[in-house]
Amino acid sequence: MDDGSRQLLGREAAQVPRRFAPLVCTQLGFHRDPIRLYPVGPAWILAQKRKRYLRARRAGRATLIEVFAETFTPQARPLLGVVVVVCFILASSASASNAAVGHAAKGWWLGWEPAHVVNGSPILFKVVPPVRLESLAGTWMDHPVFFSFDPRTKLWFGIAGVSLETPAGKFVLTLQGKTAAGQEVSFVERLAISQGRYRQIVLRVPKQFTEPTPEQREQIRQEQVLKQEVFSRIDPKREWSGVFLPPVRASITDVFGTARVFNGATQSLHTGLDYGVPSDTPVVALNQGTVLLARPLFFEGNCVVLNHGQGLLTLYMHLSKMEVKEGDHVLRGQEIALSGGTGRATGPHLHVAVRWEGIYLNPATLLSLPFP
Repeated sequence: MDDGSRQLLGREAAQVPRRFAPLVCTQLGFHRDPIRLYPVGPAWILAQKRKRYLRARRAGRATLIEVFAETFTPQARPLLGVVVVVCFILASSASASNAAVGHAAKGWWLGWEPAHVVNGSPILFKVVPPVRLESLAGTWMDHPVFFSFDPRTKLWFGIAGVSLETPAGKFVLTLQGKTAAGQEVSFVERLAISQGRYRQIVLRVPKQFTEPTPEQREQIRQEQVLKQEVFSRIDPKREWSGVFLPPVRASITDVFGTARVFNGATQSLHTGLDYGVPSDTPVVALNQGTVLLARPLFFEGNCVVLNHGQGLLTLYMHLSKMEVKEGDHVLRGQEIALSGGTGRATGPHLHVAVRWEGIYLNPATLLSLPFP
């Protein structure tokens, strides 16, 4: 929270009779719902519900509450204080997987989503430092985390991730900020990582994809060198903006993290999402970025890779047609290709993957995160 938010909570909470809290909880009806609060301007923002000075609207699996302090009369301020306090408590105790959680210490506030982080998950970090900063950077599992400031919410935000191979445990996030005067401030927090539950499926594909010829093995080797070069690029500049969009409007036929058994042998983990679409379905960019790769590959078929900046890449595979070329700049939601069944594929579909600094992450989680 910013300073105005803390002052509001402290000042108004002191005026609230305890007997009002159960009444407000009953009227809100939020005893089972996670609460998502957003700091806007000098206070947490709420809207009115009829004449009770409250309004709530659904925001995905959470409930968004907004407060417009200037609409409240002095007589209504105690009720506003109750609402803010109750909502803040509920937000801290929300159990939904996509609800934000946070921790405050030494003047810092750190929040992250999803609340329950597992191996393979992207993470959206949100930070309120104790002083005004010119820059903020982080380190997570030996990876740099690039932060941007959002003037609307007055939050610093950055994206990170956890590899599928990461064991359960607690891991350290280190934050380092610098003020305009050159003063350096830092903060360290330990986050718990759990093991996700991933399934296994059995597939049969042509032997050329599981038992390639010497010529095909050489092609695969050359492509591995190319992909290693492409995937190793980390641009600190952020190109992506706002929430990430699904690439097609279709059902998901295979999820992230599935162990794939090809012709009786486990050969890979499914590191993306499969969408069940017919050939020649338009495919759009999840977010804006630059085309790093647009060419046919042995396993991936026709493949497009977008660089969104800050180490974040999205990959689109098995395409029947690529409509962009390497070096092009694309916008969020722009059509970049048509789906197909090229490469190692059992039939027409779209495979979408997300990489962050060399780590494959769950695209479904990325699509659910509320980026500023």
